[in-house]
Amino acid sequence: MLAFFQDPAQAHELATKVAENTGLGIGAGLAAGLAAIGAGLGIGRIGGAAGEGIARQPEAADAIKGNALIFAAFVEGVALFAAVIGLMLATK
Repeated sequence: MLAFFQDPAQAHELATKVAENTGLGIGAGLAAGLAAIGAGLGIGRIGGAAGEGIARQPEAADAIKGNALIFAAFVEGVALFAAVIGLMLATK
């Protein structure tokens, strides 16, 4: 890539800018990806536990559904926070 530039100073400037921003891009991608994976795993476990609880005790289904919904909202809130931090890193 750097061989296309005739001026070595211009090539060095471009290489410096790329090197400065590479870590931020990798960090932003990791933050967003891990947040999505963590949220998926968390909500999956909540749904599985709620389904098992309702199967064991059907008369408590309304309470279990309400609690599962609240817990899922907390998991999504943390995932959204992580995604926002990743976007802030990417646009720095």
